[in-house]
Amino acid sequence: MFDDWEPFYAATSGNPVRALCLEAIRTAGDPRGRLALDLGAGAGRETAALLAAGWHVIALDGAPGAHLRIEASAPPEDRARLTVTEQSFGSLDRLPRAGLVYAGYALPFQRPDTFARTWSLIRAALEPGALLAVNLFGPRDTWAADPAITTHTLAEARALLDGLEIVALREEEREGHAVGGPKHWHVLDLVARA
Repeated sequence: MFDDWEPFYAATSGNPVRALCLEAIRTAGDPRGRLALDLGAGAGRETAALLAAGWHVIALDGAPGAHLRIEASAPPEDRARLTVTEQSFGSLDRLPRAGLVYAGYALPFQRPDTFARTWSLIRAALEPGALLAVNLFGPRDTWAADPAITTHTLAEARALLDGLEIVALREEEREGHAVGGPKHWHVLDLVARA
C-alpha cells in the first residue's frame, strides 16, 4: 500500500513544518555543534527547519530519490551541515549518537519486528540529555489493519519511553484526510528526554 511515496510528496509539497518538529526544536536546547537525526525525512521540510535552527542534520529516508528531494529542500548555505542517507529502517545496523532524534509519521511504516529493532537503535543513539520526538499510530487508525504498519496503544507508547523523562505524551483521534482520501487518524505524539 505504501510502495510509492511520490503522490504523497507531490500532494504535501506546500505544507508547513510539522508542529511536533517545531516543538522539538524549541524544547531541545542549544543546537550549536550538535547533531539531529531526521528519520523518514521525506521531502525534507523538517530537515530544512532543523538546519535553519542551527543543527547539523543526518536525514534518513528509504524512498528512491530521497537524497535529491532532501538536499533540494536545504538552503545552499546550510548544506555543509547536512548528510543524507538513502536507507530503509530495516537495513539499519546503527545510528550515530545525537542530541535530537525526530521521526514524524515515519516509524509506523514498518513491520513490528523491524520497528522493535529500529527503536532499539534509536534509544542507543540518544546522547545524555538528548530529545526524542516521534509520531506513532494507535490501534484505531484506519491503516492499523495493514500488517506492514506498526501501531501502539498509549500504554505501549509509555513503555517505549521507559527510563526517559517524558516531556509530552499525547493521543489524538480525529476524522480527516490522507493523500488517498478520507481517513480516521489515531496518532500518538511522544516527546522525551534522555
